[in-house]
Amino acid sequence: MQFTKYDATGNDFILIDGMRRGPELTADAVCRLCHRRRGVGADGVVVMLPSDSGDVRMRIFNADGSESEMCGNGIRALFLFALERGVLEGDSAEIETLAGTRTVSLAGGGDLITVEMGKPNVKRSDVPMQGPPDEEAIGVDIPIGDVEVSSGTCMSMGNPHCVLFVDGVNGYPVTTVGPAVETLSMFPEKTNVEFVEVVGKDRLFVRVWERGVGETLSCGTGVCASMVAANLKGLVGNRARVTVPGGDLEVRWDEEGVLLTGTARRVFNGETGL
Repeated sequence: MQFTKYDATGNDFILIDGMRRGPELTADAVCRLCHRRRGVGADGVVVMLPSDSGDVRMRIFNADGSESEMCGNGIRALFLFALERGVLEGDSAEIETLAGTRTVSLAGGGDLITVEMGKPNVKRSDVPMQGPPDEEAIGVDIPIGDVEVSSGTCMSMGNPHCVLFVDGVNGYPVTTVGPAVETLSMFPEKTNVEFVEVVGKDRLFVRVWERGVGETLSCGTGVCASMVAANLKGLVGNRARVTVPGGDLEVRWDEEGVLLTGTARRVFNGETGL
């Protein structure tokens, strides 16, 4: 099977062209492909497919083989992949995802790509999250240990997120708290978990524990959720630079929705028998 490896602000993906014939990917096959010692190594697998509602369709699989609804970094990688293979032409495209169709476009220079991420949904039923379905999941109690409780803001950016604000994010026990929060029973479909440090009215530092992957260098939907949660708490304005271990992303939120801008690049082409 032929593939291309892409990097999008530290998130790495295996891109597969399924425009003529989609690959039969099982969860086990995805796990083997993503394994960093026995496979290609990646945070996920992205498959490009024909679309009935857009220019192309994206399927995104996490490293554990589960399928995700949306991926802000993966969709930028897919857009570049489609351009480089000649499947798409021009400066923008409509890409179908399980979370809806998203507009992706070149950001006017270099390797920057902008994604229209849609509107955040903070109702518990939209996350999804247990509790009164129409109640907004802002400032809710999130147990992060046997006795400790943190105040979190939860939302859907096409996939579920739980945002926690912390001091000194670089030293925070993300790899312990992250999986504990991801699998809380209050999140019936599990959740991504963001750990956010506010360093200015337009600057955030974020580490992300991704559902089905673990801690990653970046998460597009996660940085969007972080910025929205910070704005709802009055900690930032409607635009912020978000620094993750993999680099910087720009997030803007207005009445039309959330815009995410960041880099994507091809790393190498390859072929595997996995």
